[in-house]
Amino acid sequence: MLTRELLERKNTNLITTPADTGIKEAMGILLANKISCLPVVTTGNKLIGIISDKDIFSAIYSDHQVMNSGTVGDLMTEDVIVGVAEDSADYIASLMTQNKIRHIPILEKNRIIGLLSIGDMVKAQISHMEVENRYLKNYIEGSYPG
Repeated sequence: MLTRELLERKNTNLITTPADTGIKEAMGILLANKISCLPVVTTGNKLIGIISDKDIFSAIYSDHQVMNSGTVGDLMTEDVIVGVAEDSADYIASLMTQNKIRHIPILEKNRIIGLLSIGDMVKAQISHMEVENRYLKNYIEGSYPG
């Protein structure tokens, strides 16, 4: 399955933020939307970084003033691992595992079109296994139409 298909099935709005968003505001966005990271984009929807709840928690733990005076641009990861719409789900899952990350932005023509999480990958694997198990069960029982 391609990442494009996963994004189509996901059918959710992509929530992003500009680099000048305050840390307190970014935390509010994460909490209000029950998400754990925000792609950081320019006005043209070009990905320039990503910030996660862990990035924010670590920064606040080190310096409490970051909460009131810092911006997303100060804390974001700029060297972002990305995928493209034509990547396979297996490839994206392996990128997440190898790099110990929970989210991968998906780009098309250098613009972000979606974000896949480790949860999205698990759901896709479960769905695939359920279909495969159904066909195998039907085959074993002799009720497979093929």
